[in-house]
Parts: sequence; C-alpha cells; structure tokens
Amino acid sequence: MKINNPFKELTKFEKCLWITSVVVVIGSFALSDGGDVLTLIASLIGVTALIFVAKGFVLGQVMTVVFAVFYGIISFHFRYYGEMLTYLCMTSPIALATVFEWLRHPYKKSAEVEVKNMTKKQVAVMLFFSVVVTVVFYFILKALGNANLLFSTISVTTSFLASYMTFMRSPYYAIGYSANDIVLIILWIMASIENISYLPMIACFVMFLANDLYGFINWRKMEKRQKADL
Repeated sequence: MKINNPFKELTKFEKCLWITSVVVVIGSFALSDGGDVLTLIASLIGVTALIFVAKGFVLGQVMTVVFAVFYGIISFHFRYYGEMLTYLCMTSPIALATVFEWLRHPYKKSAEVEVKNMTKKQVAVMLFFSVVVTVVFYFILKALGNANLLFSTISVTTSFLASYMTFMRSPYYAIGYSANDIVLIILWIMASIENISYLPMIACFVMFLANDLYGFINWRKMEKRQKADL
C-alpha cells in the first residue's frame, strides 16, 4: 500500500473538517481551565485518526490504536470501566488487526483500502457475537460498580459493532461509530457535570460524530467509484 504525506491527500472540505475538529477540541480544553492534558492529547489524536479512517487510509487505524490506549486510561480515572475495558481489550486489538487487514487489501496499490460488502453470514456472526459481548460485559461492569451502567453497556455494544465492520472494510462501520459517539457524548456530559476538565471529551465525540457521518458518505462514494472501475 502506497503511503505519502497523508495530509496532502485531504480535500479542502476534509482539511476544513479536521481543522475545525482541532479548534473545537482545543477551545473546549481552554474553557475547562486547562484541565487534564491527557484528555486533550487523546482528543486531538482521535479527531485526526478519524479523518484518515474516513479516507480509508491505514494511518487512521494506527492512530486509533494509540487513541484507544489514551482513552482507556482516561476512562479508568473516571470509573468508566466499560469504556476502559472496551478500548483496551477490544477496540485497540481489533484496530491493530485492522491495520494488517487494510494493508493486505489496498485498492490498486494506493493508500486507499478496498471497500468490501459483508455477506449475510458475516452479518449474522457479527450480531451473534455482539449479543454475547453485551451480556458478558454487562455482568462484568455491574460487578465492578461501573458508573452509568446502562449507557456504558450500550457503548460496548455499539463499539463492538463498529470495530467489527471496520475490520470487515464495510462502509457501515461509520454508522456503528456514529451510534457509539452519541452514547459517549451522553456519558461524558454526565462526567463533565462532576468535573469540567472532561469537557474536551464532549467536544471530542461531537467532532467524532461529524467525522463519522462524513466517513459514511465518503466510503459510499469510494464503494461506488471502486465498483465502477471494476
């Protein structure tokens, strides 16, 4: 897979989306009286990763692995054990596996990954394991005394579905992550009510939502273009 300067590959709209995401995250950090620096770093890595995932670039998955580690640590500090376990034990390993999967399936030896449609069997397998993961994590989180158990459990489910579809190179990964973003916005609003230093995480996932919605649109365009080329 050919990889040049990834920022040169961004369109004007994508550059504006990325710059807006960065400005919003930094602005929210300033409004939170310069709170947790780790939260700021994680947010900046996250929004940068997503613009490259939306482009179908493997760099986005590499950065997702880094983000998952930072986010897991932040979640641990606020007792969001579901988020911690999800990102460290599920999202991060799947993102790492996705790096190799995407490297193995470039589109015509470009930096762009080859888009794939999931079969009915693959969808059935995904749904089966999503139920298993949800049930298992619910009881684990309940035993750990996880804060906001209901939303944390839903977050586990949506995160698993999104990660699975990302690995499968399906455009619908972005729908899964959009649903997860909405849940996480709610979770971090609750956290910020108690500690305003978590305000950047709200801004982070608001911009995640914007990036993921764009990702779905762009991946559908990629899919149509790749099919047309064939």
